[in-house]
Amino acid sequence: MANRDNHYEAAFEEFLRERRMAYVAVDEARRSLVAGGSLKSLDFIVSPEEGGSWLVDVKGRRFPSGDTTQQYWRNWSTRDDLWSLAQWHRHFGQNFEPLLVFAYHLVAGRSPVPEAELFVFRGQRYGFVAIRLADYVPHARPLSTSWDTVSMSTPIFRRYARPVSQWFSPPPAVAVLGDAPWQLASAEVE
Repeated sequence: MANRDNHYEAAFEEFLRERRMAYVAVDEARRSLVAGGSLKSLDFIVSPEEGGSWLVDVKGRRFPSGDTTQQYWRNWSTRDDLWSLAQWHRHFGQNFEPLLVFAYHLVAGRSPVPEAELFVFRGQRYGFVAIRLADYVPHARPLSTSWDTVSMSTPIFRRYARPVSQWFSPPPAVAVLGDAPWQLASAEVE
């Protein structure tokens, strides 16, 4: 079951329920053991009626983030999250497309999605923006070595990311990931 204490994941699950989309919320209590180690659990497996299936990892972020300086479009992830999602893709097969869903909790007047795409949950507004793992990984750059996190520059992220409803409408165009998608570019952060 999804982490109901995490308001980002709870909001996304309610979004799926209201749209009557077929999904499975994954039990995140334990990492899955696989040969050579363990995998972080993904958050949802979503199979829209229109076809295709998505392996979803939800990333909760405030929009904007930061207390003193407002930062929009924060899209960081850990390398472990990306590597684990790529491994789930290998296990499930090519008919399941890995997707990072950034659940933005709106805390100011701006929005990452059009007004009609906003979702209200427990009196708070959320904008769900998604990007395929195959589009994220090649453009991700190191953000923090101590936290082992990466992110994309805002212009590149905005070029590839779309409101989640657009991803779930047509069947996913499955992208083939390279042999080692978790080996991210080591260039400086843009």
